[in-house]
Amino acid sequence: MNVKTKALSEEARKLSPEDRIALIEDLQRTLVTVDPKIERAWAEEARSRLDAYRRGELEAIPFEEVIASLMKR
Repeated sequence: MNVKTKALSEEARKLSPEDRIALIEDLQRTLVTVDPKIERAWAEEARSRLDAYRRGELEAIPFEEVIASLMKR
């Protein structure tokens, strides 16, 4: 990291967690080219899964269980 980047990083660390997340997301958008077709497909999939969950066709797994499972790997 150069001096300017280090200084920016130090300043960013002073931000609230919410503002740091917003900054990260903003910077990430400058690095990743998003295909609108893929984004629409993912949005539709998410809506479909949520609808299925609400109809009782899908079971949710508590966040804590998912994390615990991942930590065992």
